[in-house]
Amino acid sequence: MSEALQGLQERVARLEDAVARQRDIEAVRRLHYTYGYCMDKWLFDDIVDLYADDCRLYFMNGVWEGRAGARRLYNWTNGLHGPQDGMLAEHVLAQDIIDIAPDRSRGWGRFRVLLLCGVHEAWRAQFPQGWPAQFWEGGVHENEYVREEGVWKISVFNYRIAFQFAHEAGWSRAPIDPLMVTNLTRTFPDDPNGPDRLREPQPQWPRANAMPFHFTHPVTGRPLRLG
Repeated sequence: MSEALQGLQERVARLEDAVARQRDIEAVRRLHYTYGYCMDKWLFDDIVDLYADDCRLYFMNGVWEGRAGARRLYNWTNGLHGPQDGMLAEHVLAQDIIDIAPDRSRGWGRFRVLLLCGVHEAWRAQFPQGWPAQFWEGGVHENEYVREEGVWKISVFNYRIAFQFAHEAGWSRAPIDPLMVTNLTRTFPDDPNGPDRLREPQPQWPRANAMPFHFTHPVTGRPLRLG
């Protein structure tokens, strides 16, 4: 084999790998954006189907294990599924940075979240007491993904709330504790929808908070330092 032919074959192999890797990135992005659209309309069964069997979910101060755990977590509406009259829950997902493992079996993605949520006053009686009438939420996903039989799925769901505030009050008067949800005190099965275990509560604005980065500095190659 001539050097020119060998060089051409190596170049083609590199290009094929680059194209395949880009397709993986687009598949992970589509997977996660689908999660956001499903959350908008409370399509919880479809959300659970996005997860791998051995998934793990981190939310608030709880950790849920496996798809059974995922199903418990997404039962927070007590059986309400699908679009609801009077309910606004619009997720905007953006600023994604996605990386794929060298063997293309796993991936990692960081996404910013902006959420508009509220209950229309005409339907107020149909929703639990204590739900804010209208509020904003921001947060970050730092997820891990796995490719199983050619299909990308969510392996580790890790969402941290960065801030929440009532629309009327604004962010300068944001509460210390979360709106609409509260930190957990019980685990499953004592709490039928509870996590498998508890962890330390995660701080949110106005407390300093930052989700660790899965990626390194693009120029220096060093980990991004939060402290």
